Amino acid sequence: MSRTREQRAIDRTKATLALDAPVTSVRMVSPKRAQALGKLGVASVRDLLSNYPRRYIDMSQVSTIAVARIGESCTMKVSVHEVKLKKPKPRLALTEVTVVDETGVLIITAFRQPWLADQLKAGMTVAVSGKVEFNYGFKRMTNPYIEALDDGGADFHGMIVPVHPSTGAIKAGMMRRLVQNALEETEGALDPLPVALRAKYRLMSRKDALSCIHFPHSMDEQIQARRRLAYEEVLLLELMLMQDGKRRSEGRVPAVHTVDGPHVKALSEEVPFKLTDEQLQARDDILAKMAAPETANHLLLGDVGTGKTIVSAFALAAVADSGSQALFMAPTEILARQHYANLGPLLDEAGVSNAVLTGSTSAEERATALESLADGRLDVLFGTHALLENDVVCNDCTLVVIDEQQRFGVDQRAALLAKGTCPDALYLTATPIPRSLALALFGNLSLSYIKERPHTTAPRKTFVHTLSDKGEAYDAALAACGRGEQVYVVCPLIGEKRPDAPTKGSEGQDDEDVYEFASIAIEDESDMLGGNVRAAEDEAAFLQAKVFVDYEVGIVHGKLPAAEKQEVMDRFRAGEISVLVATTVIEVGVDVPNATVMIVEDADRFGLSQLHQLRGRVGRGTLPGEMHLISGTRSETALERLSAMERTDDGFELAAYDLSLRREGDILGNRQHGASLLKLVNVIRDGGLIGAAHDDAAAILEEDPGLESDQYKALAREARVVYRSAQEVVGG
Repeated sequence: MSRTREQRAIDRTKATLALDAPVTSVRMVSPKRAQALGKLGVASVRDLLSNYPRRYIDMSQVSTIAVARIGESCTMKVSVHEVKLKKPKPRLALTEVTVVDETGVLIITAFRQPWLADQLKAGMTVAVSGKVEFNYGFKRMTNPYIEALDDGGADFHGMIVPVHPSTGAIKAGMMRRLVQNALEETEGALDPLPVALRAKYRLMSRKDALSCIHFPHSMDEQIQARRRLAYEEVLLLELMLMQDGKRRSEGRVPAVHTVDGPHVKALSEEVPFKLTDEQLQARDDILAKMAAPETANHLLLGDVGTGKTIVSAFALAAVADSGSQALFMAPTEILARQHYANLGPLLDEAGVSNAVLTGSTSAEERATALESLADGRLDVLFGTHALLENDVVCNDCTLVVIDEQQRFGVDQRAALLAKGTCPDALYLTATPIPRSLALALFGNLSLSYIKERPHTTAPRKTFVHTLSDKGEAYDAALAACGRGEQVYVVCPLIGEKRPDAPTKGSEGQDDEDVYEFASIAIEDESDMLGGNVRAAEDEAAFLQAKVFVDYEVGIVHGKLPAAEKQEVMDRFRAGEISVLVATTVIEVGVDVPNATVMIVEDADRFGLSQLHQLRGRVGRGTLPGEMHLISGTRSETALERLSAMERTDDGFELAAYDLSLRREGDILGNRQHGASLLKLVNVIRDGGLIGAAHDDAAAILEEDPGLESDQYKALAREARVVYRSAQEVVGG
């Protein structure tokens, strides 16, 4: 090997290793700046390079002041003539900047950006980009983008300016310089994508893609860069998930279940209704996976009220036919006991022994259940996190069912699976997830969908209210109580707004830069932890004293002791409580057919999928249901988002709409294994890309399971590094 080739190889290795060096290795990143970057989740050079621009300002079309058209957006190269800081109101700072070019005068008004008065000086040359207005005899711009130009702007002929996520301590301009320095220090790093894949989809090299996504020369260039990097994101995630799935059964003999035995047949006869076509298909999918000589990893996605639980019962019966055992874990005691109450009698009639184990199970009942489980007399054990205790020992566990699996961490799911030698896994979720997102997040699982609710369920209507007309919602609730029906009032005050939510007016941000949906803080019950219980209790007391005077009001929330929570729910089911003030602890599985009206206070704080889950608690019997969403804001954006609940009762349609507005990471959070890896992927827009990456990952692992060949070594290293980072984020 020549010295030149040898040196190139050394340089390439050095650049590749530089990706995972601390961010302080980048020129101009001092310890103080590194601390500020840490607030953005940037700890390494790789993190800095994946701090992608959140938007771009297209300044490629340059105009003069005279030619600029009123009502249109444009870019101008101008000189600062005068800067004035005004305070028309005590809390309102207004910076007025007069700029000129050879054709005229433009006046810029910048609200809540007092620092501009210090940054802009007379005689400076700047580029301004924004919408041109005309009033008081001058052309004007309000809160335009302003970029200082070096050397009097001699080389400025228009540009596309990336707007990176930044902090008050690191302004946008400095962030661009740091990213540019990082690009220079990692130039020449190995491209993990094999040449064949890049050629197949005509993808840029990673070097070009990183350069073009941060500093594009055209918007088309940026689109192609994003396409390349988004594909890489999904491919790495799919490889990671698929390899994880295979590791679970390595060196172990998978269970092969009997799926047409007497218990399954008896259950079919005991089910008191006819299964829908989708339920039958899902049942057959699951049983086929269980009968195969490979470990089953199956996800059953079903909209609210579509009957996922009854489908899962057939898997439990198949376990009994196979002479082995199943564990069925639910996220709350309310839900675990409800599954036991609903499925237990059917399983009993089919000859499948079952019991339930929760934190409030008596010592005597617990001992009996554990003894029966250990000696093999018990076929199915329902439960909560209590199933994870060390003294829960199965004789032969060949199936694990996890309901609302996204509520459990990676370690918790693994701990339950460890109760058997190599058990099949069936995951249930009522969170509507489009197929593209399911592929991205659960690439190692086979999937079944149930989208249609049984025709026997009652219709539901949803209404959106502002604070000024919330009385209409409570009138509807009182009318329901008068008819002998029951009401839920969901109160989010028990939770607190996320401390990391951005606020308007912070330095370095204008209102347009602030994340539109930062106030959406409630995606599931875990987001309500650490809040003010007293606020919910006060709400219940107020409603009892002032609104529902003639009816009993109860309260249930996640901080109540399990026994007290169960007592309240039992009394509500029995009709002794007419109005239940609750948090999202009632969102999944709670089944009270007589509850027909739900009121959600501060509904704009909830995600759409969360609201749809809550809506599933009404209209569960023969009586029609109503949901009343009370918005704490008159924001047009918030009200338009909530109005989607009025337009459709389809959870998958709502999920797709929510994903079109927000990133999947904001909706699912980093609790979901791998969600933190998806920075560029939009599951609605990128469905085809996700499907292609999923298929490519499967083909690669079929060809080279260990990714040991020369063409996949760089890909294997990248997957390991990214996976390690993801584990650190999700606590895996």
